[in-house]
Amino acid sequence: MDVYTQKRGWKLFLIFFALAIGAISTVYTNYLASMVAAVERRNAELWAISTKMKIEVEDEHFLDFLTEVQKRYTDIPAIIVDSHDEILQYTKLDSTKTNNKNEKDKKYDHKYFMNELAAMKKQHPPIAIEMITGEKLYVYYKDSSLLTSLKYFPYRQLTSISVFLIMSYLAFSSSRRSEQNQVWVGMAKETAHQLGTPISSMMAWLEILKEKYGHKDQELLGEMEHDIVRLQVIVERFSKIGSVPVLEKHNVLQVVSSYMEYLGKRLSRKIKIEITGEPLDAELSIPLFEWVLENLCKNAANAIGTNEGKIVIAVSKGKKNHVYVDVMDTGGGIPKSKFETVFQPGYTTRKRGWGLGLTLTRRIVENYHKGQIVVKESEIGKGTTFRVTLNG
Repeated sequence: MDVYTQKRGWKLFLIFFALAIGAISTVYTNYLASMVAAVERRNAELWAISTKMKIEVEDEHFLDFLTEVQKRYTDIPAIIVDSHDEILQYTKLDSTKTNNKNEKDKKYDHKYFMNELAAMKKQHPPIAIEMITGEKLYVYYKDSSLLTSLKYFPYRQLTSISVFLIMSYLAFSSSRRSEQNQVWVGMAKETAHQLGTPISSMMAWLEILKEKYGHKDQELLGEMEHDIVRLQVIVERFSKIGSVPVLEKHNVLQVVSSYMEYLGKRLSRKIKIEITGEPLDAELSIPLFEWVLENLCKNAANAIGTNEGKIVIAVSKGKKNHVYVDVMDTGGGIPKSKFETVFQPGYTTRKRGWGLGLTLTRRIVENYHKGQIVVKESEIGKGTTFRVTLNG
């Protein structure tokens, strides 16, 4: 099992664990809410019975007792209506909207009462009161603020936990990326430093070889010189990692053609190179952009393997003054589930290799050129197209 499969497994486990906590919290909170709802239902019934007795009983002391019972045990909004929905009595409603006296406010109060009554009817079935006269009254009530808060508590809790986890993840990812960037910069500069001395030595030896055998193997020594110059370019690339490169307007098609003239000779003879497109200008650093081309073309060549194949590089005009560089191959293709994974450090399908080529390519395109690179399309057995977007 590779590291990315393990990471995906851990993510799924954490999501499942979070959902399990949320489900348990919701079930338990709903259980508590049902208990509180049962208590409030009994309190509403108590208020209804005590109200009925206050109407029918004439004993003043008993009336005082009933009033005290209502004060102590009734803390939910409730309304008593007759069979025509005429409001007869209420409790625990908004006093600022029930104590107004002038005619204008009475109209407003009536609307408020009707809205409250409609809300209560939606929440709970009524409690019927049968009076001595045979008339039936109905008590409607709604949840207290405590019960309402209890019902929404698990959702608020999960929201808070989710926000905390997201913020923690973003902070951790930012810190990890910063640390990775420092490692990248350190390794790149150290590599450039270490390559400097042997390259200088190779240049000196090449001059000696030219003086001694130049008249015999001029073409061979010329190719050797090209490779040493290429090594110098690689050193320059590594030395630029960590610093802000100077981006200048260049003809992208010309840069691609010039570099592929060199790289094409160093790829398998079974691979045909084709370059198409328009002569469009974009802001780029030539040494770093050539690195992108090199990584993408070598990746394409590895995908083709020992078979005959083709690499097509197409330059075209994109949206919003962008320039597209599409690198297409006829290799084995990439599964759609791996379109993002291929850019992650350490991912490789080869037995040998660090799995850093496409990771570095994305860093060069996105961090240094402020562009974008994606797997545009891929089909197993037919090939893959990478799209690089540059700023024109």
